[in-house]
Amino acid sequence: MTPGQLRKHGQFRSRFLRNQRDIIIYLPPDYDQQPQRRFPVLYLHDGQNLFDGATAFNGQDWHVGQTADYAISAGLIEPLIIVGIYNTKARIREYTPTKVPKLGGGRADRYAKFLIEEVKPFVDRDYRTQPEALRTGIGGSSLGGLVSIYLGLKFSYIFGKIAALSPSVWWNQRVIVRFAAAAPVEPRPRIWLDIGTREGPRIVDDVEKFRDVLLAKGWQYERDLHYERVEGAEHNEAAWAARVGPFLQFLFPPG
Repeated sequence: MTPGQLRKHGQFRSRFLRNQRDIIIYLPPDYDQQPQRRFPVLYLHDGQNLFDGATAFNGQDWHVGQTADYAISAGLIEPLIIVGIYNTKARIREYTPTKVPKLGGGRADRYAKFLIEEVKPFVDRDYRTQPEALRTGIGGSSLGGLVSIYLGLKFSYIFGKIAALSPSVWWNQRVIVRFAAAAPVEPRPRIWLDIGTREGPRIVDDVEKFRDVLLAKGWQYERDLHYERVEGAEHNEAAWAARVGPFLQFLFPPG
């Protein structure tokens, strides 16, 4: 089995966002050796933190490539394509659904247009994907987790899987909790949700309020929702790297 490979597309332009950004794409082992096979896709935010310590925040990346290679070769997950979308200096604006005083924000709907109308069509055209919602995931951590929840619930007919690691549920007085409670979500995406116990006061309570809304709306533990309170975990790349294998196994189980 040949290892997975990374392909970088530099300075991807958008009609909807001002800043160009790089996109890095992980192709699973033996991708080139299986020219007839198509693969599910996972879109992850903060792309520079995923694969390479040289580009990652504080030099600590998520080891997504190595983890996916191992999990695929061990039969723990199905082979998949992973698309890492770099963030920019507009990260807070792009990853938040509403604007708040001092912090700004509120451009998540434009970021959604960028993803849905530009990035996804490009990936589906240039790579052998399974483009339907049940085979398409979205994920990230912190504000990247927040925007993954927002877009995954709002566009569940496009994204059928969500990975929300330490999501910033606190944003704008927990606006995402109110959004989830009010939104008609059909079909329901499969959701991985987690939080570390050392991420700050009230953070666990915020995420568990969001979890309780999902349960009230019909999500069921281990069928289409996995929630994990990670004892001792902090709010950093090293903590999220440790959860890559488990969330891939929940969202993309083999066979």
